[in-house]
Amino acid sequence: MNGAHSLVKTLLASGVDTCFANPGTSEMHFVAALDQVPGMKCVLGLQENVVTGMADGYFRIARKPACTLLHCGPGLANGMGNLHNAHRARSGIVNIIGDQATYHRPHDAPLTADTAGMAQTVSQWVRTSEKAEHLGRDAAQAVQAARAYPGQIATLILPADVSWNEGGVVSRADEPSPAPAVEGHVIERAARTLRTHGADTLILLAGPAVLAEAQGLAWRVAQATGAALLGDYVTAHVARGRGRLQLERVPYAMDAAISALQRYKHIVLVNAKAPVGFFAYPGMPSTQYAPDAQLHVLSRPDQDPVQALRELVRALNAPEAEIPDPGPRPEPAAGAPTPEGLARTLAALMPENAIVSDESVSFGRGFYKHTHAAPAHDWLHLAGGAIGDGMPVATGAAIGAGGQRRVINLQADGSAMYSLQSLWTQARERLPVTTIILNNSKYNILIGEYRNVGATPGATAMSMLDLGNPSLGWVGLANAMGVDAARAATLEECADLMKSSFAANGPFLIDLRI
Repeated sequence: MNGAHSLVKTLLASGVDTCFANPGTSEMHFVAALDQVPGMKCVLGLQENVVTGMADGYFRIARKPACTLLHCGPGLANGMGNLHNAHRARSGIVNIIGDQATYHRPHDAPLTADTAGMAQTVSQWVRTSEKAEHLGRDAAQAVQAARAYPGQIATLILPADVSWNEGGVVSRADEPSPAPAVEGHVIERAARTLRTHGADTLILLAGPAVLAEAQGLAWRVAQATGAALLGDYVTAHVARGRGRLQLERVPYAMDAAISALQRYKHIVLVNAKAPVGFFAYPGMPSTQYAPDAQLHVLSRPDQDPVQALRELVRALNAPEAEIPDPGPRPEPAAGAPTPEGLARTLAALMPENAIVSDESVSFGRGFYKHTHAAPAHDWLHLAGGAIGDGMPVATGAAIGAGGQRRVINLQADGSAMYSLQSLWTQARERLPVTTIILNNSKYNILIGEYRNVGATPGATAMSMLDLGNPSLGWVGLANAMGVDAARAATLEECADLMKSSFAANGPFLIDLRI
């Protein structure tokens, strides 16, 4: 058995059965092994940032890691934007990165790079496998690392000769260590703060704390103490819709966030970090909470918020509390597209158990309050701020759901151009993804940021934010990649296209002019 065969068999034995790939020469023996060993679903992406973004979206829905296959250091570099996002989302991914043969590396061939050095910036675990007989063991440890709660990025660098040499040994990943328990004194301190200062306290939720089970527990705590609940702005995956909390997030805009948080004297962090601005702005603080607010960590991001909240409920003797009904499902909106109208139309028409991949950037910041009465669904956010993840995450989420759930990608036009090759993979795999391009022909968020930092844009600056010269032909771009598409100028037209796409098999793109 060569190393490549032991690698594939180890991945399968360890529960990794999906590979998102963009391979090259160094990985050909691994590619051959993927062909010769049955059981691995292989999904081709036409650019590495699509590959890594798909692996992120897959984990968020499947709740288990896939592997990527990237070609040498430059392939990793191409995929690092969405690995940054996946790292911030705490997604579990096993990166397999081809490399020069061990004896060829000293010759400094053109693709030679400091792959390990680059990988360390977006990985919690990095190893270069040096011998075929060690590859199975190394792969098993990579899977174990990726499965550590709540998810980690593990990068295994694979020299070509380690793949082709004989002597491979199959291994199996051990179960990862359980998440560190929240200690009793932490629970008691949080309970004491909430009993004494409940009305002045915010419970800030992030990570798994905004999924359904934790939401119910957090609501019991809030109802028993009078505390408020908010989600972190950069939360990767939120359970939303009927039967879930009508949870809002800390606003993105710095002045709005400061205004929203200024009244709280205590903030209990449940898998969340203390809220800070995305950027520094002249004359404004870096933190968004009041200077005299006290921060209380109930659970760290590497701890289980369900366990922490369950013990907090017990300490407070918090009774059962029914999650409020969000009211009737809205009707589709009409007229020119607005954020509120599109959100109401989405809530009115989305299928049961849908998945929303939201990279609406600036247009969609108010979508939440108009979609609480939608059917129960999962909402996936850009967690790391590196634009270009919405389309790949939607693609990976569809695969993670086994192609059985409709995915709706709310996608800004500028960031869509970073990874539009995702459409080709959607067509190739016949995935149920409806992409709604929010087409304003500009980098609108950056126009707002000009105002926020106090800079004065002129003609040259504005030309760098303009996507309308020439205009991007989204219907043509989608069709060229095998995806049916149509343009909509009104919410009625958008609604008709949404309904028809939801009822059909395969992907569809709506070019919505906003």
